[in-house]
Amino acid sequence: MVGWIKKILLALLAAFVLFYLFTRPEAAAEAVLTFLGAFQSIGRFFVELVS
Repeated sequence: MVGWIKKILLALLAAFVLFYLFTRPEAAAEAVLTFLGAFQSIGRFFVELVS
């Protein structure tokens, strides 16, 4: 039963992401850039620790 609910929630999440991508592509691109920017900042933090 729990596995079935997880599959439904994952499908709903995927549907929401696709809907968001097609209805607001600029905002979706900005969200991805912000997400990737966080990894860049974390990487810069560790490089500065080593230096």
